Amino acid sequence: MSHARAIHLSRRGLLAAGGAAGLGVALAACGDDKGKAKDSGNGSTAAKSGPWSFKDDRGKTVKLGKVPANIVAFTGVGAALFDYGVQVKGVFGPTTTTGGKPDVQAGDMDVSKVTVLGNAWGQFNVEKYAALAPDVLITTMFDGAGTLWYVPEQSTKQIAELAPSVGISVYDRQITQPLQRMWDLAESLGADMKAAKVTDAKKRFEAAAARLRAAAKAKPHLKVMAGSASDQLFYVSGTHLSIDLEYFKALGVNFVEPPESAKKQGGGWYESLSWENVDKYQADIIMMDDRSSAIQPADITKPTWKKLPAVKAGQVIARSPEPILSYDKCVPLLTSLAEALEKAKKVS
Repeated sequence: MSHARAIHLSRRGLLAAGGAAGLGVALAACGDDKGKAKDSGNGSTAAKSGPWSFKDDRGKTVKLGKVPANIVAFTGVGAALFDYGVQVKGVFGPTTTTGGKPDVQAGDMDVSKVTVLGNAWGQFNVEKYAALAPDVLITTMFDGAGTLWYVPEQSTKQIAELAPSVGISVYDRQITQPLQRMWDLAESLGADMKAAKVTDAKKRFEAAAARLRAAAKAKPHLKVMAGSASDQLFYVSGTHLSIDLEYFKALGVNFVEPPESAKKQGGGWYESLSWENVDKYQADIIMMDDRSSAIQPADITKPTWKKLPAVKAGQVIARSPEPILSYDKCVPLLTSLAEALEKAKKVS
């Protein structure tokens, strides 16, 4: 997890076990228990008309009389569903940049065709949300307590009263698991999972994973560091907890791993370094947080950054700490790292 996400989480009182559990109960209570659909093995059932249900990663089952039509989702979730042919009505979270262009987390989704309820942390227009007559709210979860990502603490009760919610966990697991969960969810919402575009993307993902595994095996001596930049600090992520890094490590990629004691301030996700100490770890390839909340490599002016061997060698690539959970969008994540390993030289 990058600095931005952990800072956001630290601001939320709901991370206390009691508060988070209370939120889960409140949200689950919004489910319509009158639905008669039976859960399948993947946690969902649906027909284009008739009852709908989906069991989320909190273990909560949402039941409705029909497949949701008015879907509101975190931007990245909306982007993933869009790739599967499911259009959401509203989104919350980073959607457009200050220049008005689609944020990286919006993927291929046409942001002009959705109602944006909030574009930054803490922003969520409850009145606009109510006006959409939402059937369901869908977002991710970055902790084990079931805290709904980008749902403001101060508005959780109001939001929960308007529609049931579905949470997909992206905490302490490999990316293949939430990818499958999003696949199941899209299928339950009526997406055609046998469409060539969908099946081809999954095959490309599997091929890209095989390529990354081979690249990592061929160059086990290369060290990769996952970083994120702010004006005052540089953040080094460990592989534990992050769905992308856990998966890349399982494929054999050799990562820089800050000790657990150094990651305490980052909630176990990352270590904070001053720019004077940015050379603490030796790395041959640096993966940098591509979200709009982080300073991008081209805009980093710190002299110590420019002196890093990987930077001088041009061995810096982008990383998406909040991957869009469709196979199509995850293929480039694997491919870019595989390509970097294939081309990189030992410079550390």
